[in-house]
Amino acid sequence: MTPQPRTRENKASADRLGRLLNLVPYLLARPGILVAEAAAAFGITERQLREDLELLWVCGLPGYGPGDLIDMALDGDRVTITYDAGIDRPLRLNPDEALALVVALRMLAETPGTGSRDAVERALAKIENAAGDVADTPVAVRLPADNERVDAIRGVVERRHAMRLTYYTPARDETTERVVDPMRMLMVGPRAYLEAWCRRAEGTRLFRVDRIDAFTELDEPSAPPAQAVPHDVSDGVFHPSHDLPLVTLRVGRGSRWITEYYPCEDVRRDGDEWIVTMRVTDLGWAQRLLLGLGPDVTVVGPVELVDRIREQAATALDQYAATPPVTA
Repeated sequence: MTPQPRTRENKASADRLGRLLNLVPYLLARPGILVAEAAAAFGITERQLREDLELLWVCGLPGYGPGDLIDMALDGDRVTITYDAGIDRPLRLNPDEALALVVALRMLAETPGTGSRDAVERALAKIENAAGDVADTPVAVRLPADNERVDAIRGVVERRHAMRLTYYTPARDETTERVVDPMRMLMVGPRAYLEAWCRRAEGTRLFRVDRIDAFTELDEPSAPPAQAVPHDVSDGVFHPSHDLPLVTLRVGRGSRWITEYYPCEDVRRDGDEWIVTMRVTDLGWAQRLLLGLGPDVTVVGPVELVDRIREQAATALDQYAATPPVTA
């Protein structure tokens, strides 16, 4: 099965599923509610709500006969659920699910920059109390980032001081020194980031903590300008835009992992290979990545990237040919 990249349609479907699961208990508690009032409560239009109700009409329990499907009375502008197909049943976690939820909440509580930490801890206490002995399972929760460095940088952020960073940028394969005005610490996936206004770039930037080679806390206060807007990281750090270079690859079986590790615009099967297209911030970064993957990946375009890789490969072969053999 060919993997599909995450799209806005995927997110919209997930949002709708969550809404449908909440919609039935909500309507059960409010028989005869106005469609307009229910739509406003869920932050959607009346048309969207009516489309949700039409979908619920064909949802229900296995068997899917007239007595198994969700049923409702839609009288003009008012709606009443007459059969809920069990969706009003309270959620009951099995031991594995309860433990997974406890571990996730413990991790969230320890994550730098987490908002509403009190709410997380209250939720964790309730789950642990309900889970009983399961919550006492000896599971160590540790952040994958360097804890001491994360805590040190977080301290600078909380003290609202500016910082001087020595930072490695893999896209350009260079290390630079810059002064930044910290804004917040956050976790995206398994990695810790410092979000700050970069005076060198004159823009808001996310700095991966494991790529900060050194940092110094300055005496001057952190003073991000008014145009320093936080990033939306709900869908990850990298947001490909149409002005970035588009790279097309022919990928063999051994390198298909790149479609899971990097955002892709399109993935389709062509015999035993996959044709992959992705946006990259820098062709130099793509060049280093693809040379490291070896013959399992062929670059289809753009022509500039094909020429770069061909020239670098030819240079490497020339150097090998010019090296005298080693004799014993």
